[in-house]
Amino acid sequence: MKILVIEDEIELQNIIKTSLLKEQYTVEVASDYYAAQEKITIYDYDCILLDIMLPNGSGMNLLQELKKMNKSGSVIIISAKNSVSDKIKGLELGADDYLTKPFHIAELTARIKAVIRRNNLDGKNYIELGNIVLHTQDRTLTINGNLIHLNRKEFDILYYFLLNKNRLITKTALAEYVWGDHIDESDNFDFIYYQIKNLRKKLDNAEASIIVDTIYGIGYKLSEK
Repeated sequence: MKILVIEDEIELQNIIKTSLLKEQYTVEVASDYYAAQEKITIYDYDCILLDIMLPNGSGMNLLQELKKMNKSGSVIIISAKNSVSDKIKGLELGADDYLTKPFHIAELTARIKAVIRRNNLDGKNYIELGNIVLHTQDRTLTINGNLIHLNRKEFDILYYFLLNKNRLITKTALAEYVWGDHIDESDNFDFIYYQIKNLRKKLDNAEASIIVDTIYGIGYKLSEK
């Protein structure tokens, strides 16, 4: 799952990023208003951690922009401002939660998992389709009740496909979701091909009731057989 941390306090930003990487999230950061604005315009995120007071602008304005763009990801405001009016304004503008600084990283992580689960999975800790169950909490896959080992990228790819079943997923969208903005440094998408090739093999060997079709020249589509 992909998270954007918009926070100008570099020490806190690094602490949050390190903690979330340990949780197997793909993490990107922005330290000021303009950098954050560029990222939310170009990329999609499962969750955005948003500080209100930023260099060159306000996090509240970023919330308004997200609303105009109809972005579906969750937003958690992390702010030193503890007034009721700020909390109400943030929630009215579309934030899913509001956490006041200082906070425990464990609480932040728990809130991230809660809002993602609520928004993407209807409150559940798993995605079920046909004979497969993808467990998001412990990052495991079972097919016909049997545990199937997936590496981190294979899990992330399958999760993204399942959230977008029966939809055409372009190679660029998939790469940006799973690998983050580092994808800009890549010359081609061969690494995606090999990850999907291995994922397909595991699904086929376990007789999964889903299939990942290649839409040549464009991307992929996951559907039930």
